[in-house]
Amino acid sequence: MATEEEPRDDRSVVENGQASDGRAWDYLLQTWRELDVPEGWRAEIDERQIVLVPPPHAHHNGIAAKNQRRLYATLPEDLEIYQTLGIHIAPLGKLYVPDLVVMPAELIAAAAPETSDPMDASEALLVVEITSRGNAREDRTKKYRAYARAGVPMYLLIDRFDTRGPMATLFTEPNGDGTYKHTDAVPFGKSLTLPSPFDVELPTGEFPGAI
Repeated sequence: MATEEEPRDDRSVVENGQASDGRAWDYLLQTWRELDVPEGWRAEIDERQIVLVPPPHAHHNGIAAKNQRRLYATLPEDLEIYQTLGIHIAPLGKLYVPDLVVMPAELIAAAAPETSDPMDASEALLVVEITSRGNAREDRTKKYRAYARAGVPMYLLIDRFDTRGPMATLFTEPNGDGTYKHTDAVPFGKSLTLPSPFDVELPTGEFPGAI
């Protein structure tokens, strides 16, 4: 397994969908439901295959915790923050497990108890991805496009490996073409404001690894 400093992709492909599009998705989703994922790992569906994502660096987890603590300070009672929630990007046949997802609690409560199906990404109010060295490209490109196509209203990308230095970027106002109309980016050390329903400032200077 690569360390945090090694610039390689440690994700492992465990299944490929070989049937037609509809049957391939059904097969992959059923396999995803039944997969016994090692503790700390995440299983995602991308490019018609199941990919295992290894546990991240401690700084990655620390940043997620800082964001979650700050969000809870102003979070409306009907919303909750989830760390290991699978979300389905229906227009693209993808399934991701973001670092943080904010979604109405009533949708989680209404989920079928007998299956572990992913939630619809279009129901999320905020998705947060924190890059690791091996997956930064996917978070900046494929996941950016996927969340925009799904209509996720806010995508927060915390990129510790941006060529400009560590950056936090909030994308808002998704387009159907897979882009966001508005981008607000700040380097670590400056605050980033999340609009309603959060109405909160994220103090990126408090993130682990910030200078």
